Amino acid sequence: MWPSFIAGFFLAFSLIMAIGAQNAFVLRQGLRRQHVFAVALTCAASDAVLVTAGVFGFGALTSAVPWFETAMRLGGAAFLFWYGLRSLISAWRGGAALSAAEEKNQPLWPVLTTLLALTWLNPHVYLDTVVLLGSISAQYDTPPIFALGAIVASFSFFFILAYGASLLAPVFARPRAWQVLDLGVGLVMWAIAIKLLLM
Repeated sequence: MWPSFIAGFFLAFSLIMAIGAQNAFVLRQGLRRQHVFAVALTCAASDAVLVTAGVFGFGALTSAVPWFETAMRLGGAAFLFWYGLRSLISAWRGGAALSAAEEKNQPLWPVLTTLLALTWLNPHVYLDTVVLLGSISAQYDTPPIFALGAIVASFSFFFILAYGASLLAPVFARPRAWQVLDLGVGLVMWAIAIKLLLM
């Protein structure tokens, strides 16, 4: 039970950590202290729906089509290698920095509409949650516990990110911090890809 939970938690946490439009948006809302709870909850709840669909839907699909799991595992490994390479290239190039723009307080609904678009219209979110987490969960004896670990990781990450943003502001104003984060994400992605290929 615990190996499934821990695997789901750390894999999901690693995937969510990857720098993207959604995380940058959450960080900026946290830096501005605008609708922080609603933003974090929306991201985490969206992930919970997608992870659940991936884990339970994927299990049913692999039972019906036995070769599908192998195809998705290999495809997931290829995607992770690409994802990791992108992060490592970003770390090599550097230059990214986060700055909090001085803006007036925005109404809640436009903020949530933007956030939902960044989340649900991003094709990578489906690869990460539905395909990748769904395929890897099938490797464990208790996929629901794997899914629970992934969901807890999502809630933990987004609430820490949103509420901890003010503490991170001085750090992520420097490009070097993004480089270190990108490097770590890239190495984790490659490690997971290798593990998938060795299964």
